[in-house]
Amino acid sequence: MSAAQPTAAPPAGPDDPVQAMPAAPLSLRERKKLKTRRAIRREAYRLFAELGYENTTVDRIADAAEVSQSTFFRYFATKEDVVLTDEYDPAMIAALLARPTDEPFLRSCREALTGLIRTLVRDEREELLVRMRLVTEVPALRARMRDSANDPQQLYLTVLMRRAGVQEPTFAMRITAASLGAATTEAVLRWAESGGTEDMAELVDRAFAIMESGFTEL
Repeated sequence: MSAAQPTAAPPAGPDDPVQAMPAAPLSLRERKKLKTRRAIRREAYRLFAELGYENTTVDRIADAAEVSQSTFFRYFATKEDVVLTDEYDPAMIAALLARPTDEPFLRSCREALTGLIRTLVRDEREELLVRMRLVTEVPALRARMRDSANDPQQLYLTVLMRRAGVQEPTFAMRITAASLGAATTEAVLRWAESGGTEDMAELVDRAFAIMESGFTEL
């Protein structure tokens, strides 16, 4: 989609959808920070829809959210991070670490993440769709999504290392995390490219199933 046809902004969602996820309750300070972060993101999406991604500056976003530029940069290092970062990793890491330690890691991912994704889609479907459609439409975002800070590979690697109690990942851990990260990314992008008509949780589950079967679907 061109800049002249920006992705529509999502309707306002619940203030704290993260609270619905199986993670520790947020403190008052954390809730205030989350509220500010979401306000910045909400105004950014509105401006992206009105002006196009490239024409929306950090100055405009900060003004619309009624925060200073310095406050904006406390929450988001770059404009791209408004789209690419979220608050879900701690809940996902907790869900994966709660799985039995003797369970195959791929099975743990399949069981834990599909449930979390259903919760996210239920509570934030439109915002998720806008985010991922922006990633598919804006080359700079698509490229940045592959950066280590935004790649789900890092989430999987973190969990693998914690489960094993090691400080440095093994080669096998890196390969596993890279494979899972790529599969998750492709499933989510497929969901966005379908306009959200497909079931994201089912796409992720199918991606894990393909890997679990040893790629016998090929």
